[in-house]
Order: sequence, then C-alpha cells, then structure tokens
Amino acid sequence: MVLTNDAPAAPQAVRATVAEWMRWFQDWLCEQLAAADGTGTFREDAWVHHSGGGGRTRVISQGAVLEKGGVNFSAVEGRISEAAARTLLMPDPNYFATGVSVVQHPGSPLVPISHMNVRYFEAGNGEAWFGGGLDLTPIYVDETQARWFHQQIKQVCDQHNPAYYPRFKQWADEYFYLPHRQETRGIGGIFFDRLTVGQDGTFEELFAFVQAVGEVYGRTYSTLMRQNAGLPHTERQKQWQLVRRGRYAEFNLAIDRGTKFGLETGGRTESILMSLPPQCEWHYNFPIEPGSPEEATQHWLRPGIDWLS
Repeated sequence: MVLTNDAPAAPQAVRATVAEWMRWFQDWLCEQLAAADGTGTFREDAWVHHSGGGGRTRVISQGAVLEKGGVNFSAVEGRISEAAARTLLMPDPNYFATGVSVVQHPGSPLVPISHMNVRYFEAGNGEAWFGGGLDLTPIYVDETQARWFHQQIKQVCDQHNPAYYPRFKQWADEYFYLPHRQETRGIGGIFFDRLTVGQDGTFEELFAFVQAVGEVYGRTYSTLMRQNAGLPHTERQKQWQLVRRGRYAEFNLAIDRGTKFGLETGGRTESILMSLPPQCEWHYNFPIEPGSPEEATQHWLRPGIDWLS
C-alpha cells in the first residue's frame, strides 16, 4: 500500500487499526502467559517516545515458571539519521512503527526460552509493510516437542499461503544464527520482514496473517510451559542453562535488528534490553562431554533441519 497525499485520512486510519489490535494482543497474551505461569503477574510501565507516540512495557519476574519475561507494546513515530536509515535498510528516515515484542526466560532449564515479534512499519515515502516471527530456544532440545512446535506454525502458515512456511522457516534459520559460534540460537521457527502491502498481499490478508502468528505463539508456548514446568532438573542442567543464556544475549546484542532499531531511534533502553536474561555465564572453552545431553542439544543447533519429516 502506498499512502499518498490524495487520501490524508488513510494513513491515520490504518495506523489506528493496527495499533489498536497490538494493544489488545498485548493484553490477551499477558493473560495467557500469566495463567500458564500460575503465580506471576505482569507489572506495567507506560512511557512516551521523545519524537511521538509511546508504549507499554510489561514485565513478569520470579513467577512459578517465568524467571523474567516481557510483553512490550509500542507505537512510535519520528525521524532517524540518514546513516541509520541506510544501516537499517529504511527507504526514508521518517517512520511510524507499531508492534508487540516478547521474550520469556523460564527459571527451569527444561522450559525453553521463547521469542515472538509482530510489527507494522510505514516509511516517510509511503511504503508500508509487516514483519514478525517466532522461535524457540530450548536449553535441552526435546525432538518431539520441537516437531510439534513446527507443525503448529506450518498449519497457521498454510492457512494463509502454502509458500510461507518453507520460505519463512529458512529465513529464521538464516536470521537466528550466530556466525561467530557457527550455530543457530535454537530450533528456529519462522521469521519474515517487509511483507509489503500491495506487493505481497492486501492489507487485510497480511494483517490477518500477523494476527494468526501472534495467536499461535500464545497457544503453543503456554502449552510448553505447562508440559515442562514440573520436570525435575539438576545443577549441571542449570549451569548449562546459564551458558546457553549467554549465547542468547550475544545474539540480541550483536545481531538482532529490533535491538538495533530501538537504540538507533532513541527508544526506551529498559524496554529494548528487556530481552536479556536475568543471569547468564561465559566460560572459557566450556567442556561438553561426548555423549552427553549437552552434546545432543548442540547437534540440533544448525540451520536446515527438516522438523516435519
């Protein structure tokens, strides 16, 4: 969709429609996660962006399942530098952006870390697009659960476009990758960016797909929380969790585009860095024993795995 001066009300109407759903989705998802946790509640901080708009940061901590997690909503607008626009592949330095960003860090090493993001952008030249994705970072990969997770995502993708899952799954494998470690962040999921309104589908079609991505995340991750929360774990498993959390932090600080966009546009630092775990560790040449569960997990941390075969 190209928004022109011939219809000045259209951009505002579209923005309001998407932002309203994003607010609703934040409410709904917090309810789903809090119910699955059992005891934790989300604390909200409302904030204002320096150049226009603002958001609501919601954080849960020390719950029965979730040691730290966040579900953040924002709807902001402004202008970034020409250099930052080029770095972030923005066609124009003026922008409007709204979305919900989610990261959950469970206390148990047997409950996976999870991430989800859905977003809508408008550039100052009139281009508009959706982006998003979801992925899972198990500390110990459960093959059955990994396959189930991908099956749920594929079903949603197929309802909207049969080409989506293979395309966006490959994109996730490539995006959620630490080249300096030569390993994926986890078992992947889907990632998509710049689904341009008018070029890749109508506004209604693309918006419906983004809504479905948000719903499947809430449903699947709540299920995994409930299935794994009560499993016993050892101190060795807890230490491995801290090591794997360190890899998660490396990705978010060095590679993640959302982190870079937030910092480049002067976003709220506490909200942007909410994605980092409460504790993590880095060890020199951390030993992984041959034949151990840790080695088995490392085997799965590579792109191109067909989780549906």
